[in-house]
Formats: sequence, C-alpha cells, structure tokens
Amino acid sequence: MFIDLTKALITGVDGMLGSYVDFGIRTNRQTLDLSLGPSVVYKAVAYQPSVIIHLAAQTNVDDSERNPESTFSTNSVGTYYLALAARKLKVPMVYISTSGIFDGQKKEPYTEDDEPNPQNIYSHSKYLGELAVRGLLNNYIIARIGWLFGGGPDKDRKFVGTILRQLEKPVIKVTEDQFGSPTYGKDVVKAICSLLIGGKRGIFNVVNKGIASRDALAKEIITIAGSTTKVESVLLSSFSFAATRIRNEGLTSENVQLRPWQEALREYYKSEWYPRLNPQNR
Repeated sequence: MFIDLTKALITGVDGMLGSYVDFGIRTNRQTLDLSLGPSVVYKAVAYQPSVIIHLAAQTNVDDSERNPESTFSTNSVGTYYLALAARKLKVPMVYISTSGIFDGQKKEPYTEDDEPNPQNIYSHSKYLGELAVRGLLNNYIIARIGWLFGGGPDKDRKFVGTILRQLEKPVIKVTEDQFGSPTYGKDVVKAICSLLIGGKRGIFNVVNKGIASRDALAKEIITIAGSTTKVESVLLSSFSFAATRIRNEGLTSENVQLRPWQEALREYYKSEWYPRLNPQNR
C-alpha cells in the first residue's frame, strides 16, 4: 500500500527524534497537545493525514516518577486518542516505545517476543500506550527503541549529551552494571519510514547493533571526542534516583538490522557536536 509521507502527521517534532523528520505535517505541543483529552482525536482527524507517526512523549524518567498524572496523560491517554484518530481515519500509526518496558532480569538482549514487565512510572505509561495501539488498531508499527541519542547540543539531554558536556572534567563516574542498546535517532527515523513503506506491521525492536554498558559507552564517547577525561566505573547502587533503573535494557531483532552503535555514534559526534564544540575547524 502506497503511503504519502508528505501527508504524514508527525507529533513531537521539537524532540530528539523530531530533529530527523523533514517531511509531513509537523506538530509540537503548541499545535497538538496530547494532554487535552478527546479533542486530540478531532485535531488529528482535521489534518487528514496518510499516517500518524507518534514521536511525542514525556521521556524524563525521574520527572515521570514525580509527576505520574501528567506522564500518564501524555504517554498513555494521549496515545489512546491518537490511536482512535488513526482508526477513524483508517490509516496506519507508528508508536515509539522503549526498551525500559522490561524488568531487566534477562541475561540476554530482549526480543520482540519477550513479555514486558515495567518497573517505573515512565515505563508503565509507555507500555499502556502500546496496549492502546494494539487494542484499537491492526495497522500499526510499535518501535521499541533503546538508549536514544540525537538532536545535537540543543536537544540531547540524555546520556550521550550529558557525557559530552562533561569532557572538561578530569574524571566522571559512570555505572558499569547497566546495559543497553545505544541508538541514533537519525537511524530510527530511517528505519520506521522503511518499515512503513515496505508494508511491515507489528512490534519491532529498532536499535543500532550491539550492546554496551554505560561505562563502555562513556569511554567510546571520550575516545571519539579525543578527550583525556577518565571514567571511574561504579555500581548503579552508588547513585540515588527517583525512578527505578533496570540493569538490562539491551534489545535485538531479526527483523530490523541497523549499523553498529559505535559507527552511528561516531557519525553523530562528527556531524552534530564537533562543529559546535570546534567552530574554528568548520
């Protein structure tokens, strides 16, 4: 089935993933507020899109723990109403989910067939979004993504951006007992477009190839940036967070094959961070 991406309704274009969307009907919180309840349906339908690509979410895990009501309102209820709109329009929907929906107890990377068991408010809210999409639609893509990086210095407030902002420190402490799939937002957007156009539907783990510990990821960032910062590897129990952290968020997929995370990370740094950190070398 042909899908005209120029008529795709995109939510959350101001976020990290939204940085890589240069097509469609691009909306943000000001133009399509997902916390406004049933009116979300009418607003989405009014755009008459060919597909709904739902990138918007409350993604700060600790803020979600402190503000569960607004988190569920945006991530769960807002997704439910967008799925209702997709059903009304008879168009496909893409929903971005998270590796955090699992309990982290598995020794190997999680596959699409593993049973979710969320451990904090954010993960619960995203899994409820999954259930809403699956319950209302047959024509959907649920893309579970890993440790996301992207958006450059202006938008990357996740782990990679945090490490890159600390490269003048002599030593930074990073956990050695957390594992996940570092994933470039640019590659995620390419992958979901490919899945859509290729007629693929269902649940997909969309991550760059390979698993890393937090401290191994930090060391790779430091190497790529040519910094002399040292990493002190510590246990997760050394830190105190509002939200529960799981130890294993690694994902794998036989259906979606992306390049290694190291290659993606190197491109991300050189194309989006290096020019800002070293303007004289442009």
